[in-house]
Amino acid sequence: MKSRLMLVLLVVGGVLVLAACGGGGTEATAEDTIDLNTLGSDIDVETAHALHGNPNVFMLDVREPDEYAAGHIPGITLIPMGEIIDRLNEIPTDQEVIVTCRTGNRSAQIADLLREQGFTNIHNMEGGIVAWEEAGYAVEN
Repeated sequence: MKSRLMLVLLVVGGVLVLAACGGGGTEATAEDTIDLNTLGSDIDVETAHALHGNPNVFMLDVREPDEYAAGHIPGITLIPMGEIIDRLNEIPTDQEVIVTCRTGNRSAQIADLLREQGFTNIHNMEGGIVAWEEAGYAVEN
């Protein structure tokens, strides 16, 4: 009985040690875990955050300059909604494009517009910068 208890305690202890160590594997990056080819037309803020900084992703803010100046996602490109048609050449066709605004309404309209213009790599970030901030992700001024 005593040896059985000792065996159970050793097994449980071993499992706890392995779980705490995480198996010693390397951590996956967003590039490893998110297949860019399977992104939907709308993506959640967690997916956008995981892709932030990926060299195959271009993030586009379509708010007004004063909104952008008040706080924006680090490294995002600003092209205000009213300037999109005149600045289509600034939007890459060889990267996935994540479009955002304040709450996701304007960016959804621009995502649709860009698709109408022939872009096939467009994704609207649902919830916009409001959802980004609510999730606790970094914003810069």
